[in-house]
Amino acid sequence: MFEKLKRILIGKPLPNEAEKTEKYGVLWGLPILSSDAISSVAYAGQEILYVLLPAIGFLAFKEISVVTAAIIILLFILMLSYRQTIENYPNGGGAFIVAKDNLGVLAGIVAGAALSVDYILTVAVSISSGVDQIVTALEFLKPYKIALCLFLVLFLMIGNLRGIRESSRIFGIPAYAFMFSILALIIAGYIKLKMGYVPPEPKINYPTHPVTLVLLLKAFASGCTALTGIEAVSNAVPNFKDPATKHAKTVLLLLSLIILVLFGGTTLLATHYHIVPTEGAMLVLMAQEIFGKSFMFYVVAATTFIILVFAANTAFSGFPMLVAVMAKEEFVPRQLSLKGDKLSYSNGIIILALVSALLIVAFNGNVTALIGLYAVGVFISFTLSQSGMFVRWLKNKGSHWHIKAFINGFGALTTFVVVIIIAITKFKEGAWIVVFLIPLLVFAMIKVKLHYIAVADQLRVTPEDKELLDVEHNIYRNRVIVPIESLNKASIRALRFAKTISDNVVAFNVSINEEQAKKLQERYKMLNCSIPLVIRYSPYRKILEPLLEYIKSEEYNYQKGDMITVIIPKFTVQRWWQKILHNHTWLFIEKELLKHKHIVVSVMPLQLKDDDVVLKKKNKPLWKVLEED
Repeated sequence: MFEKLKRILIGKPLPNEAEKTEKYGVLWGLPILSSDAISSVAYAGQEILYVLLPAIGFLAFKEISVVTAAIIILLFILMLSYRQTIENYPNGGGAFIVAKDNLGVLAGIVAGAALSVDYILTVAVSISSGVDQIVTALEFLKPYKIALCLFLVLFLMIGNLRGIRESSRIFGIPAYAFMFSILALIIAGYIKLKMGYVPPEPKINYPTHPVTLVLLLKAFASGCTALTGIEAVSNAVPNFKDPATKHAKTVLLLLSLIILVLFGGTTLLATHYHIVPTEGAMLVLMAQEIFGKSFMFYVVAATTFIILVFAANTAFSGFPMLVAVMAKEEFVPRQLSLKGDKLSYSNGIIILALVSALLIVAFNGNVTALIGLYAVGVFISFTLSQSGMFVRWLKNKGSHWHIKAFINGFGALTTFVVVIIIAITKFKEGAWIVVFLIPLLVFAMIKVKLHYIAVADQLRVTPEDKELLDVEHNIYRNRVIVPIESLNKASIRALRFAKTISDNVVAFNVSINEEQAKKLQERYKMLNCSIPLVIRYSPYRKILEPLLEYIKSEEYNYQKGDMITVIIPKFTVQRWWQKILHNHTWLFIEKELLKHKHIVVSVMPLQLKDDDVVLKKKNKPLWKVLEED
């Protein structure tokens, strides 16, 4: 039943060879990776006015231009900086890899944690804001706001689980529709003004206070949400068709130009039409003022709603790629590096959806409450990424390195100042949560890494370990298969036990790529073991099916009446939270194999020591252990 529902929602699985066809070029990469940044046009200007209007009243419509200009300047600094990141780190990972390689492990972990938080908040903020737009236009939907938010998170999750190519088609077209509708809004708005239209004076009852630097900085901090999503292109370079770096840099440039036109155009338009966002979503109110309740009003409202919802798709593209890179580096559970049926990082997609949904419920879909948490994480990652690139140029130099170092250094300094501004001005509004959450995530990631180091130390096989297989045994009338994922002490122990119960033993491995198979063969030869190793390639990343096919094959020569014992190697860890960090594929294999009456399943456990015991034996500071691994 579950498998049928899965096929209906996600579709047929794709083989590994289809990965090349799952990449996108500029046409579809632009809307997929730019939706977050482009969608901020819908709320960044609005958030600036939320800060300025209560403090300085009507003067807010003048000062919004100054704040917008500062944000656009920062946008182009970041664009130039990230173009260099794309060129030098084409394998993705963005700020995490750049910071880790150039500033050290701790800086990399901080960048990864900060960016992970930002991606989660991107989904929560974008969807909540999108639903705000539609309930402003269709007030009868207000009681169902949270339910709509959760439905849309589920929709995005399923869309992304269907694979990169399909999701780019689903979420790409609405992004272009939004760009054209807002461009039409800006053009129509200025034409209407040129034709002599005088907007009505807004009813502003706020007391007017002097314009202060602190006030402008607070408004700037709110408007900086327009820059979230810029880093997504550098994180997802591997998802582009070749030449990947060229396509990624083109998308980043186009993204910056689009934000310049749309964000700059709408905020300037707001100064003429004097839109007060406390009465509803700014873009929808502006569209009503310019178009009335005509067809174009509903087009702007609908496309704004859709782009804000689909803006979360940038996070669904960036977050799984980021955590997959971190999982390969063993700072988060390894399961996050595994690809699903449609060659997407499905575990990362599901986790992002679940955590975002919990945030929406916890904050009741309140955009202003959520946005206080929003920009801190991404600007920390901006700062660490640009600092890392600056250090890289100082170390490696190369052609025109002075100019490149200046761009990244200035970018790092600028974004660091912005982090301080946001952290101070937004601290009471929720930024304190992120300020404390990021260190907790960093601590958790370090614990995960140290656990994997301790496990690897205990499972590592050396040439001396080949004697573990040299044991006398009796002959049994059963045949034994030992499935091994890799060669380690747990699998050696299972093979050793197998030799005690039968002289017909086979080590069996399912590989998802040729490189993995080759490495295993080379390591297995090191043991000079009499047990043959059989490797099967699985293009659909299935484990159980290749094993059952091998048992039925002529090569295995199974005879009626034979009993087959499948010995599954397994290691056990000491603490409950460590169990989450490891695959439990053996449970599924055991359950399915026990359905066959001629197959006996045996689990051979290897009890590992506590991490602290193993790490203490190294007699090194923990930071040294992290650096050397």
